[in-house]
Amino acid sequence: MTGETRSVYYVGSAVDDDLHARLTARNWTVELIDPGKRAPANRRFDQASAGILDFSHCQFPRDLPALHALLSVSTIGWIAIGHSEQITQPAALRLIRDYCFDYLTLPMASDRIIDSIGHAYGMVALHDAASNDARGESLGEGGMIGSCDAMLALFRSIRKVAMTDAPVFISGESGTGKELTAAAIHERSVRRAEPFVAINCGAIPAHLLQSELFGYERGAFTGANQRKIGRVEAANGGTLFLDEIGDLPIESQASLLRFLQERKVERLGGHGSTPVDVRIISATHVDMQTAMIEGRFRADLYHRLCVLQIDEPPLRARGKDIELLAKHMLDRFRKDASRRLRGFSPCAIAAIHNYGWPGNVRELINRVRRAIVMSEGRQITSRDLELGEYVEVAPVSLAQARETAERQAIELALLRHRGRLGDAAHELGISRVTLYRLLTSHGLRTASIDVTEPRAQVARPAA
Repeated sequence: MTGETRSVYYVGSAVDDDLHARLTARNWTVELIDPGKRAPANRRFDQASAGILDFSHCQFPRDLPALHALLSVSTIGWIAIGHSEQITQPAALRLIRDYCFDYLTLPMASDRIIDSIGHAYGMVALHDAASNDARGESLGEGGMIGSCDAMLALFRSIRKVAMTDAPVFISGESGTGKELTAAAIHERSVRRAEPFVAINCGAIPAHLLQSELFGYERGAFTGANQRKIGRVEAANGGTLFLDEIGDLPIESQASLLRFLQERKVERLGGHGSTPVDVRIISATHVDMQTAMIEGRFRADLYHRLCVLQIDEPPLRARGKDIELLAKHMLDRFRKDASRRLRGFSPCAIAAIHNYGWPGNVRELINRVRRAIVMSEGRQITSRDLELGEYVEVAPVSLAQARETAERQAIELALLRHRGRLGDAAHELGISRVTLYRLLTSHGLRTASIDVTEPRAQVARPAA
């Protein structure tokens, strides 16, 4: 090996002189590590490197904890060397199976060991390069992963709305990453240097929500021993993110509407008003049209909040992005594994694409993290993901395939055009009447229809 110097870590008490000389001649820098001691906590293994585990100097089970910690470093490509009776010990076999790219039985020529080291190093460097390329190609806004049409449209919307100071309303299913979108808008806005304050309106009891939003003065109620600044005031100059706004109690909606109109807050128990300058971003998984019709959400508040709307695509509509995201999560949490994992098995990839992901990105992250910890092989399988029944899907007829494709095309068109039937029909190359008929036949929600269009333009479905 010639060119740039690389590091090789030798786990043992001493390096053979001939091997050390040949490694140095090929631009390897050799560092000796005691097999019975953990690597120093302040040592950083940021760069791809190689490692030699010499079983001639290891004692089992004494050295196992330190060896497990060291061999788990994902940036080091390990090989094992030792005499035949050492390599065949059960503890050694498990370490070789779980962490090493190769193993060599001594005595062995130094050149053969160096070739094996080069292979292990190359595999680690290749994996790092591929991971970096994938991250570079797929990272969009705010660290979100995606390269499909729906995510590219989302990224464009984020960049556009970030240039204004108008309220933004993010709609989408639970677990799609609405808070990440809100944070990305804040980071691209002129308010990026000021606070980004998030509050989950559905997670705070109704009787505490007023004080959480607007704060209180000392003595306002029993236990109020000092003044507390509310979340709205804490976000002054920055962005206030109201997550799950659809679950905001009706009694709190009037107070929020008053703040949006006056841009002043009055703490509980206080007598004066404090001006506050914040940008409001809201999000919910609730069908707001239904909530307003049923009286669970004020229409005047909704129209104050929904000046600019962004639709967060569900995970099932993101195609190959599902696999990209799963691999990204594996790279992120790989250190939690008890062995070196080398990706997803073919059955796991098939299950990932066949499953519907009702919990969206949050569910995917949780399943991958669990699989990383529980996996007993070198690859994550569909069983590790608890998706074994989704490896093979039942065969479908041509009519069923056409129906599924038609429904997906309609859903994506409505998503891109925010439910406007006329624009979606034009993109699909059909009439508005035909689109309405297809919506009915596929059982899609009527809330997808643009309620701002005159009712006279909406044709009745065909009998």
